[in-house]
Amino acid sequence: MPTVPAGLSVSSALAADYRRMLELCPVLELRLLDAAEPDPCAADDWYSGAELAADGRPRAAVLAGAEARIAAEHGRAPRPHVTASRLLHHYVWSACLLIAGPWHLARRVPVLGPADLWLHAPTGALALRPRGSVTLPGDDELRAELRAAVVGHLGPVLAAFAGPTRRRDRALWGMVTDDLASALWYLGRMLGEEEASVAAAEAVLPGGTLPLPGGAGFRRLHTPDGRAHHTRTRLGCCLHYAVGPAAVACLTCPRTSDEERLRRL
Repeated sequence: MPTVPAGLSVSSALAADYRRMLELCPVLELRLLDAAEPDPCAADDWYSGAELAADGRPRAAVLAGAEARIAAEHGRAPRPHVTASRLLHHYVWSACLLIAGPWHLARRVPVLGPADLWLHAPTGALALRPRGSVTLPGDDELRAELRAAVVGHLGPVLAAFAGPTRRRDRALWGMVTDDLASALWYLGRMLGEEEASVAAAEAVLPGGTLPLPGGAGFRRLHTPDGRAHHTRTRLGCCLHYAVGPAAVACLTCPRTSDEERLRRL
């Protein structure tokens, strides 16, 4: 287990947090491993984040799986860097949710290294082995611990995907910033507590917390019926619009104007 600050705990509470997240989050395809289960293995097409960071063969396998899924859904295979960007976004967003979720639910920051999270190449599903969590008395300290946990987990994975995605450091860490804000926002909506999750994301990502290059940056748009809607503009495009002829840019994409956002809202 990695060395962690005072306050580390290993208990069933963290597993309970993840079980609650599985109930709340329909998009989370997650296999939660218990202590007695063996690690998922390459023979069954499972690859850990650590393996993706260290070896080109696992990366090729998960990229091939992502390409096949996109082609099946959209009728054609995208350009290789689009496939790589979409796969990396999936991994980064999922890792951010799995690290930030217990923090938002119970003020616990999981000890979650890239060797503890696996990706299934054919389906994109995930497997997770909870190890323990860190609790600290101060909110600022715990938010810093959360950012450090995200950066520590994702740094090696980003470095490995820089070439396939054709992205440099700032763009890669911008993706992490975007996906951490998005994951907290999503969880808050699933809880029916959007306002609280937006405030939480802004507290975690105030800006100036390198290597994360920006802040959460939420703002409000008002539809003609007078309702206010939270939105933000991503630091970078996730390339969803490029996966197929019918795909459109995301609602928070830099390519999407406020006028278009209001029309779609």
